[in-house]
Amino acid sequence: MIEPHSILVRGGTLVDPGTGTEQPGDVAIAGESIVAVGHAPDGFQPDLVLDAHGCLVMPGLVDLCARLGEPGGEAAGLLDAELAAAAAGGVTRVVCAPDTDPVLDEPSLVEMLRWRARRIKRARVYPLGALSVGLHGERIAEMASLVKASCIGLSQADRPVADTQLLARALQYASTYRYKVWLRPLDAHLGRGVAASGAYAQRLGLAGVPTTAETIALHTIFELVRASGCAVHLSKLSSAAGVELVRRAKADGLPVTADVSIHNLLLTDLDIGWFDARARLDPPLRQRADRDALLQGLADGTLDALCSDHSILGSDDKVLPFAEATPGASGLELLLPVLLEFARRSGLPLPAAVACATTRAAAAAGLAAPALRAGCAAELIVVDPAQRWRATADALHSRTKPTPLAEIELSGRVRATIVDGRIVHRSATA
Repeated sequence: MIEPHSILVRGGTLVDPGTGTEQPGDVAIAGESIVAVGHAPDGFQPDLVLDAHGCLVMPGLVDLCARLGEPGGEAAGLLDAELAAAAAGGVTRVVCAPDTDPVLDEPSLVEMLRWRARRIKRARVYPLGALSVGLHGERIAEMASLVKASCIGLSQADRPVADTQLLARALQYASTYRYKVWLRPLDAHLGRGVAASGAYAQRLGLAGVPTTAETIALHTIFELVRASGCAVHLSKLSSAAGVELVRRAKADGLPVTADVSIHNLLLTDLDIGWFDARARLDPPLRQRADRDALLQGLADGTLDALCSDHSILGSDDKVLPFAEATPGASGLELLLPVLLEFARRSGLPLPAAVACATTRAAAAAGLAAPALRAGCAAELIVVDPAQRWRATADALHSRTKPTPLAEIELSGRVRATIVDGRIVHRSATA
């Protein structure tokens, strides 16, 4: 890892989602800050020059849903490995879900996670505290203490709250102190299947999760938001009907934001193939019409952000029959190529597409957006958009290797990642 000094990123195409611009130029960095964009200042003598010809230079990615294995993975160096994966994937900010081991429901655990992440000095980590103790949905956690310990919001991760009264009280309390609550819209009783309800799941004999598991939860959440005024972020939308409900809620002025995972944006239930456990995900992969609606919703702003939904999996978690396999997949290093594929499929200008994992994602999380501007922190990535690769186990830095995207040839790989003026990842070709 290279400590702060002067760096010139020369000859790249600068993609700035904040201003919506895409143009050739250089980025000059001194210490932890950007000192010039476009042309280096007169007399600027960099200690290091990064050749970015043929590459994109853009702000670092903001991932709204990743699991890092901490605070229980210290002995195995898990946090170090996952933050190295984030840096290799161009992710400079990671929102960490609270379903760690143990659960992030105590300030001391949050502080420990933050301290370890700062010591590693790669991607920045922004924890979400548990909304309920142990994520059991029985008692509200100490929200104020968790926020004081630097949690950016409260979340149930993927675990729904079956007790609507408890959820109502939690949103009322959070609204009083202007805390944001992150919820995965899932009915606790309807969401117990392993694949999306439909003809394909039926043909395979897999227990289905109907679309109503998402839409019923959304109706409940929106009514509670109307009553409490609480700001809510909706994690990992999966259905066309869900997108439409979010669109109506935003039109009604409700303070809601939403994201979609890379898997649901790119794949469908047919990608389960012949019981491929790598495609055992939560939420499950749905039909093509759902995937297309998710893509359109992200393009038109109904959905605010694209997330990796990165999971921590053991070596045996996917070596099981489909219904018994642990849901989840590797994602930190795949957010970037899926983002670039989204740009191609949506027809959006590249800066507008990149905003889905930079400025728009940061706004949804209540964070200041990374930017390519003089005076801003040097938090940027150099990307070769033409590099073709496959997400094989050898190609991934993460300890979690399984991904349903492994069979797809991807485009776009990070040459270098810079955080606060430090090069935290650099490929052999950079």
